Amino acid sequence: MEQAKTLSEGPSSRVPAGSGSGLAPLGLAFALGVACFYLLPQLPPTWTTGVYAVLAAILTMFRRPGLCRPVAALLVGVLYAQVHTAVQLANPFPERLARAPLTLVGRIASLPADLGQARRFLFEVEQADTADGAPLPFTGLVRLSWYEEAQRLRAGERWRLPVRLKPRHGLSNPGGFDYERWLFEQGIKATGTVRRGAGAQRLDPGPGPYRLMRLRQNFNEHLAAVLGPVRSLPLVQALVTGDQSGFERTDWEAMTRTGTSHLVAISGLNLGLIAAVAFFLIRALWSRCPSCALTLAAPRAAALGAFGAAFAYAALAGFSVSTQRALIMAAVLFAVLVWERTPRHWHALILALTGVLLWDPRAALSFGFWLSFAAVAVLLFNLGQRLPRRDLWSRLGRAQWAVAVGLLPLLLLLFGRVSAISPLVNLVAEPLFTLILFPLVLGSALLSLVPGLTLPLVLTAQLLNWCLAALAWIAAFPWAVVALPLGPPWVWPFAFLGVGLLLAPRGLPGRWLGLPLLLPLVLVRPPAPAPGELWFTLLDVGQGLSAVLRTRDGTLVFDTGPAFDSGFTAGAAVVAPFLTAAGVTRVDVLMVSHADRDHAGGAAALLERLPVGLVRSGEPAALGVAGVEACRAGDGWTWSGVRFAILYPAVPPDGSAAPRGNDASCVLRVETGGRSVLLTGDLGQRPESDLVQRLGPGLASDVLVAGHHGSPTSTGAAFLDAVAPRWVLYASGYANHFGFPSREVRERVAARGIPALDTGVSGAIEVRLGADGSLTGPRAWRERARRVWTQVGAAGADQAAPERDAGLPISR
Repeated sequence: MEQAKTLSEGPSSRVPAGSGSGLAPLGLAFALGVACFYLLPQLPPTWTTGVYAVLAAILTMFRRPGLCRPVAALLVGVLYAQVHTAVQLANPFPERLARAPLTLVGRIASLPADLGQARRFLFEVEQADTADGAPLPFTGLVRLSWYEEAQRLRAGERWRLPVRLKPRHGLSNPGGFDYERWLFEQGIKATGTVRRGAGAQRLDPGPGPYRLMRLRQNFNEHLAAVLGPVRSLPLVQALVTGDQSGFERTDWEAMTRTGTSHLVAISGLNLGLIAAVAFFLIRALWSRCPSCALTLAAPRAAALGAFGAAFAYAALAGFSVSTQRALIMAAVLFAVLVWERTPRHWHALILALTGVLLWDPRAALSFGFWLSFAAVAVLLFNLGQRLPRRDLWSRLGRAQWAVAVGLLPLLLLLFGRVSAISPLVNLVAEPLFTLILFPLVLGSALLSLVPGLTLPLVLTAQLLNWCLAALAWIAAFPWAVVALPLGPPWVWPFAFLGVGLLLAPRGLPGRWLGLPLLLPLVLVRPPAPAPGELWFTLLDVGQGLSAVLRTRDGTLVFDTGPAFDSGFTAGAAVVAPFLTAAGVTRVDVLMVSHADRDHAGGAAALLERLPVGLVRSGEPAALGVAGVEACRAGDGWTWSGVRFAILYPAVPPDGSAAPRGNDASCVLRVETGGRSVLLTGDLGQRPESDLVQRLGPGLASDVLVAGHHGSPTSTGAAFLDAVAPRWVLYASGYANHFGFPSREVRERVAARGIPALDTGVSGAIEVRLGADGSLTGPRAWRERARRVWTQVGAAGADQAAPERDAGLPISR
């Protein structure tokens, strides 16, 4: 038995610490190269890959490597990411076929998500045909929504589906979520919808290569059948199978505001707990078997068994991106046990980082990737060289303090806001979820598979209901989240250096400089308009309208974009993040042109997130907001020399009924320094003609936002001649099913030699009017924020790129 115990301990303690440490700087350089590649605005030419390879080979030949080998590893990282990206971007979906009727044959490649009025799923395309039956050389992953009353969809089923697709595309705004980056990270080439009533056909009900995914779907349906429509069902499904699609937006927002959303993502905490339990259990049992210990040392056997347990759970969770990262990190840690190495913690972390990027370099585009590795790095830096505290709460408190401070700049850089109560909440929530709730959920879920043993799962779900209610109550406090504007680039290095000093050991001189170095992050504000300046931004809200007009003394928001039954609202996803990133803390005037959903849908969400002074609308009664004033022609005001004038609607002189719908739209003209911007909402050609007769030359403006998103019912010839704009801007969705801006309006504008831009193609568009009469722009955000994954649509004859107008200064 003693001999078995000696063998079970293994010789790992006799291996010199730090073995293999030479790989750590190379791995870090490789990861840096991958990350640097994804900062490029576009894919470099193919010949650059050969240059990278030759340079890397030359650098590795030096006898005294010094910095040569890390630089070579960095070049290899750039090369690896570039080749991987070039392969993914090959064979893209043709833009000329956007929204054209197509027929796809393939398999359902994800768990179908129920959105209420639609089902959403990934579809692996095997064959694509055009409407006339011609084959289309397009394969790969697409994301589909099925709005028709769909049949029961099963993961792995093979279908023939009539669809309309468009290339990978998303809204593009300062401060907004980069949906295209997420699609690229997931390997999705196009998005679209299943056409209604066009004869979808199931070809094969079997799971095909998606047997594991079908098993997960069956488990999810079993959990739903046992629990019913309880509030905590999505949380149970997320913890057991990794499916987070069922969360209500309110619950997810509550977890985000309290900093607890990481607890429901299957990652290092969950996987580590299962692996740790399996490791210690297997090692204890293996050590009691002398013959087993003689065959294989207990630590090795435990490491292999623990990795097997972690792999099984990762499979149950569908090998999601976060689970892959955690599994690779576990593989690295267990590999050093099997191979009897004792690398430093930093080296193990860097090896795991390298392993994740070797598996999929697109992981560098995931915010969760950086947050998970940064959290581990912060804990190692702050706690790794300190003697451990004896009591649990002191250790947990120090860990929460380290993570909260260490991730502060990164969270603000990635999301623009940080939970102020996260350290306190997680001090209780992390041990509660990790040590109690997660084992309860997983154990009771597995136990529920046995007939008659569903009560433990029902009771656990009730406990989770109380937890969600508590988080929602805490998240409701207005001070739960701190949002800061996006500061200039120079503040971030100081902020990261500051947190490094604050978390450094106490004996390090100059630790007190950490706090002053963080102050620019809080105190430095984004630039603001000078007196007499107008900064106008037409936001990209899809098929809708929203514009922000900023002066030195006030901010006006004209329309708030659409809202959808799925819960998406442009007010929360686009307008509020843009204002926060710009340093705007209050909207002085919210003008909703009329009550149509594509103009007023985001108003409620915006009112919830920012204080708003005055609300005006062309249809005040239909807006559903208290205290709304009607727009009246002749009203106006001045902010720091910038004149705002409402031109329409006018009170009918004959006492007839006020206009309704599109023709009730507020018309706003803003002027400074002899330059002006004109917004007309969805105003039709008849009211436009009335404006021409009433105001004539008074309509002249340098920038015109085309009425009704470029519909042929607006922006008539006489109105266009009266306004005589230097630029026409269209607020429309990319490849929208209305076909806006219409060919008729585009030809009408082009015939007058007026350049035009469309938010669907250009993203958010900014124009700056100066008090001295200068006009800067338009500047397209999609071009300014371009990355290798950005889908840039080809500009038509009437879609002049900003650079083509030499008379207008363009700044990047």
